[in-house]
Amino acid sequence: MSTQQTSDRPKKVTTQTVVEMKQQSEKISMLTAYDYTMARIVDQAGIEVILVGDSASNVMAGHDTTVPMTMEHMIYHASCVVRGVETALVIADLPFMSYQVTAEEALENAGRMMKEAGVHGVKLEGGKPVVETIAKIVEAGIPVMGHLGLTPQSIYKFGTYKVRATEKTEAEQLIEDAKSLEEAGCFSIVLEKIPADLAKKVTEAISIPTIGIGAGPECDGQVLVTHDMLGLNKEFKPRFLRRYDDMHSSMTNAVQQYIRDIKSGGFPNENEQYD
Repeated sequence: MSTQQTSDRPKKVTTQTVVEMKQQSEKISMLTAYDYTMARIVDQAGIEVILVGDSASNVMAGHDTTVPMTMEHMIYHASCVVRGVETALVIADLPFMSYQVTAEEALENAGRMMKEAGVHGVKLEGGKPVVETIAKIVEAGIPVMGHLGLTPQSIYKFGTYKVRATEKTEAEQLIEDAKSLEEAGCFSIVLEKIPADLAKKVTEAISIPTIGIGAGPECDGQVLVTHDMLGLNKEFKPRFLRRYDDMHSSMTNAVQQYIRDIKSGGFPNENEQYD
């Protein structure tokens, strides 16, 4: 079920595509995007799933947590991303307190995300407490991606970003939660910052894909924040992050060269002006 280009136009990725990729043991690639330009780049590069994460709160807005994000913020970022995408499956986070109050309110907000932003599905955090909510959203025809392990929206409850489910009781609960999310209708589940052996057990225990971030290599796919993997963010250095470029340095060098060219009178030159 490869999504690589085999003709003039790549095949559109759907929720069914990623489920079939698990069935065929093909790994799933996923990155974040929060704006049109970045979305267009990662989509044209061949990424299969784009997450419009509430991590925009950190990356784009400079907040310490994801908690401040609102539906209006997320709809804005998601609509920008959708306009830049032709092939990838676009999933958007439902922000904090947009789905925790009632299942009815969660359905309304998921519907807004689909109608106003044009995404292909939504993601929300949690296990058994949100199963009823997920089932209601899925019943309405809206695809849902689950999220277990480290759940950033609950940071004030747990008080730390350390690895989750290292103890037997929590690990067993996480496996049960994953099964419950599948039964509720999730088409995939993000596993964040849990032991690799536990992620393997979860991946083997359910038929829907697992997407890991800090959860080892046995997940059905992997996701990173694009700004992190491109090296735009120098401060964030978790163990699971692999930087594929150092764009912070290259962009700094470009800006400094631009400044030097202006100061020296070298920009613009005669080819960069009008008669």
